[in-house]
Amino acid sequence: MRAIIDTNIFVSGIFWEGNFCSQIIDKWKNKKFELISSMDILEEFVETLRTFKIQMSDDMIEEWRNLIIENSIIVEPTIKLNVIKDDIDDNKFLEAGISGNADLIISQDKHLLKLKEYQGIYIVSPEEVLLLIK
Repeated sequence: MRAIIDTNIFVSGIFWEGNFCSQIIDKWKNKKFELISSMDILEEFVETLRTFKIQMSDDMIEEWRNLIIENSIIVEPTIKLNVIKDDIDDNKFLEAGISGNADLIISQDKHLLKLKEYQGIYIVSPEEVLLLIK
């Protein structure tokens, strides 16, 4: 299974141990699924960690960034979508999903979750994913 993890899942899982999001990160680290990402997604991830209310050192942010790069398939989307009109930044997850042939996008974002599915990519909450990934 190939999945995209939205930035909000990473942030929640990194800062709050034991929740659904941290369980998803653990499953990824234990190679229960392949992570698909893109440089746009990574940029958002790094920027979010830098500006988050709970401070994280630059070294730790760089460690997380490298962990993702070294343990995922980084795609360079060749398409630009305008599917999610309420938050156009969210389209990058769909673009990476299509380019990386993802099965799932794991998110807590209401704009993405409202779609439910796009071109065969299911958009699911952390709770739903944990039922799928053993």
